[in-house]
Amino acid sequence: MLSRALLPLGSPGVGASYILSVSAPIIACTLPCGVSNAGSYFPKPQLGLGVRRFHSAPSSSSNSVVDDFVKSLSPNDKHYTGLHPGSIFDRSDTFLPRHIGSGQSDIKEMCRVAGASSLDQLIEETIPSHIMRDPGFLSITTAKSESEALSTFRKMMKRNKLYKNFIGQGYHGTIVPTAILRNLAENPAWYTSYTPYQAEISQGRLEALLIFQTVVSELTGLPVANCSLLDEATAAAEAVTMIQRGVGNSTRKVMFVSDSMHPQTIEVVKTRAKWAGIPLEIGDVDSYDFTRKDLIGAFVQYPDTRGALRDFTFVADALKEGSGGVLAVAADPLALTVCKPPSDMGAQVVVGTMQRFGVPMWYGGPAAGYLATTTPNTRRMAGRLVGISEDGQGNPAYRLTLQTREQHIRLNKATSNVCTAQALLANMSAMYAVYHGPSGLTRIAARVHALGQLFVTGLQQMEVPVVTPSMFFDCVSMEFGSPEEASRAMEAAVAAGMNLRVVDPSTVSATFDETHTVQDVEDLLKVVASATGSQRPAVLEEVEHPSDADLGLIPSSLRRTKPFMSQKIFNTIVTETDLMRYLYHLQSKDISLTKSMITLGSCTMKLNSSSSMYTIVQEEVTTPHPFTPLNQMEGYSELLRSLERNLEEITGFAVCSLQPCSGAQGEFAGLLAIRQYHASRGDTQRSVCLIPRSAHGTNPASAAMMGFEIVWLDDDGPNGMDLDVLDRTCSEIGDRLGALMITYPSTRGVFESHIKAICDTVHKYGGQVYMDGANMNAQLGLTSPGTIGADVCHLNLHKTFSIPHGGGGPGMGPICAAEHLRPFMPSHSVVPTGTDTAVAGSVNAAPFGQAGIASIPWMFINMLGEEGLRASAEMAILNANYMAARLKEYYPLMHVNSNGRCSHEFIIDISGIRKHTGVVEEDIAKRLMDYGFHAPTMSWPVHHSLMIEPTESESKDELDRFCNALIQIKNEIDQIADGIYDLKDNPLKNAPHTEDMVTSEKWDHW
Repeated sequence: MLSRALLPLGSPGVGASYILSVSAPIIACTLPCGVSNAGSYFPKPQLGLGVRRFHSAPSSSSNSVVDDFVKSLSPNDKHYTGLHPGSIFDRSDTFLPRHIGSGQSDIKEMCRVAGASSLDQLIEETIPSHIMRDPGFLSITTAKSESEALSTFRKMMKRNKLYKNFIGQGYHGTIVPTAILRNLAENPAWYTSYTPYQAEISQGRLEALLIFQTVVSELTGLPVANCSLLDEATAAAEAVTMIQRGVGNSTRKVMFVSDSMHPQTIEVVKTRAKWAGIPLEIGDVDSYDFTRKDLIGAFVQYPDTRGALRDFTFVADALKEGSGGVLAVAADPLALTVCKPPSDMGAQVVVGTMQRFGVPMWYGGPAAGYLATTTPNTRRMAGRLVGISEDGQGNPAYRLTLQTREQHIRLNKATSNVCTAQALLANMSAMYAVYHGPSGLTRIAARVHALGQLFVTGLQQMEVPVVTPSMFFDCVSMEFGSPEEASRAMEAAVAAGMNLRVVDPSTVSATFDETHTVQDVEDLLKVVASATGSQRPAVLEEVEHPSDADLGLIPSSLRRTKPFMSQKIFNTIVTETDLMRYLYHLQSKDISLTKSMITLGSCTMKLNSSSSMYTIVQEEVTTPHPFTPLNQMEGYSELLRSLERNLEEITGFAVCSLQPCSGAQGEFAGLLAIRQYHASRGDTQRSVCLIPRSAHGTNPASAAMMGFEIVWLDDDGPNGMDLDVLDRTCSEIGDRLGALMITYPSTRGVFESHIKAICDTVHKYGGQVYMDGANMNAQLGLTSPGTIGADVCHLNLHKTFSIPHGGGGPGMGPICAAEHLRPFMPSHSVVPTGTDTAVAGSVNAAPFGQAGIASIPWMFINMLGEEGLRASAEMAILNANYMAARLKEYYPLMHVNSNGRCSHEFIIDISGIRKHTGVVEEDIAKRLMDYGFHAPTMSWPVHHSLMIEPTESESKDELDRFCNALIQIKNEIDQIADGIYDLKDNPLKNAPHTEDMVTSEKWDHW
């Protein structure tokens, strides 16, 4: 019997670890009513298995001279001049040595262990020579110091004109509680974590996401809600395809969409429905026949885009009488705190955005979209679900549930291609709800409505017609006597520093939000008075003593009568101290980059620098509405165009669109461009997409969403994809060939030497090449998608370009493409993007996607410059090859090139261990948690394997700590093989070990 003292020490405290029973039923997907609160209902956080020990500093490592560090990255020292101080007067805050983890002596030692005389030799043995680019080929900025980059950024963004916004249309000003901003959004323990697939070390953010689901379910009145989608428009598109899967058939296939929905939502739904084969009919709710037998459902907005509130029960009743179709509603969550929930109208699907729950507008994003539905739709819906299950000791615990719906398992048969969503923003909105509670949210809603009511009173005194004056929540639409009068009102508003919305030539709307004041109402009334020649009304005296409960112009038939958010978690955290402790209580349960490296293959968990993150909370970044006139957004325009130009240069392409909000959406947008390109040439028959079997799950899921027929290609040979097989396959498909989707370097961790021949073969048969940019970190400055012959690619800016993963989002997935695909880049119905909406279509609600986090990759590129980007890729490749060299004596390597080299990631084979000891890759993953590490990617792209990706940001010390953990685990596996440990009762099969387990008086293991 071995002592429990042999459990690993030196690991950071990771909080409670849970051994989840995979077969355990999911108890619920929302918090039960009446529980004391989430923190006490579930197990308290533990202290972890040990305290991290500090290593004595090596003589080189992080203390090495920057000069020597840079010399080690290239034989040409002169080439790297400017990355480091060359004069006593040069700046001291150069970013590169803060970003790269190892110093000169460590780099030399790592090269020696990897069997290379220098870093240059290693790179030459890793990347095919015919695609290597010489240093200096990128025409991008030279590296700026951190302070210089921030200074440049501030000057640029000061050019934005921060007018008061009353535009609305799905985006609202909100007061972000500083306690949430500081303790969550700006806290690396929250924003550097990964998607909570490994539940044992993710209990904190899983709890927060369950709270988000609960809030949505409570507000909408529907039993099931996911834990975020990209935005309201994509949530609506997901809802339409979900409804089609549920009730559609050969005779019932038409979806009605109200013309009173937000225009950007209609546009995204149109794009998705076209390629899903779902006929849309856009029309007027009042004149449409909902008893038609060919309808799968109807989509409406509540309140609608003009601000009108109405009861849609008549639509649900007509659908039930006719085809049995589904009523879907896009709803404002703040309105739902005081207005009748859609479920009471017969709605079975509700979507929306939680942006106004404590998330800035950020010029369009990020913010969390939501989708709520009825229980029968649970297995059809898109997005992740958090459920309550049990751990190995029978205690309640959280886990992601029903993952068999998702792309990483179901591939082209998944309910959606969604992967990265908006977890960090969902957590912000969840905590906003926790902090304000139901009474606080109701008061905010009542105040917003009261401002609108005050405005209506003033308009009526001036005899300005108001659309539905007695039925609105926060948006007031004014009908002017002529387009000229409406135009004068818009001009007067801008002159007064305010933005209104033009609904149609004679109608202008003003939408009120949490940030507005009574004085703003007065100022707006002055604008209207000047435009109409009326006398300004005096309305201030009417709000000297407003009632919190006064809902004014919302009719009683549309007011909410049911209580919501009665769970104690929403009714006990009132003070900032309470919230601070709760947030830290949650984060203590999880592993993030604040505790140890995260080696997930194909995920690129690198440093998210403080300088980059600092930019996203500046007022000029957070405040702008996405539909602000472009002439007021000169700062944002310069930022976004500068980022586009740099990404075009880095990829070797001619055009870039920042609209896609995730890598999966980037795939969809890129494939959309390819399909539109073929259609423009009359080649509508080109509907076959070739996909390697090692592809990311999003690839086949995206191709299926675009209506492609998928043909799988085996690529597990020693050289990856077989060229002869590819040529024969393309020849057999003929003029039906549309595209090849390929990742480079491959998901197997190799730069395939014949990549250009692969692309040439596809082009020979008329197809286009889509390159998945998930592994772009290994290409930076060394080669490019354009160099290898691809036509379009997406980039995961939340991987390669340092946007944090946030526990599952936000992401940013822009696409870059060759010149011939320029006309087919995503367009927008509200803000011009340079392409025709009739040709391209929108893929997300905001014209420039997640513009609010675009400053992070901008800073990353500007602080590194070309030389720093190249150094990042070189170090990522060195780190992987060093770790592979250290581990290959203990675990067989898979898929190296002819020189024995991997790219920036590598795969170790667990199949032999599995065969001889019964230990599986999941056991090793769970045992790594005892050592304080997040496990690598399991069983993908090869079954019974672990894929390991260190990034350039990790030091040799941390790489060694991880390797030592895996080596020690291999020793434990050998003890199982030798009979020292029992096959079923051993440190791996029982892992992870919680503090309760190892300190218990009862110990009956090994």
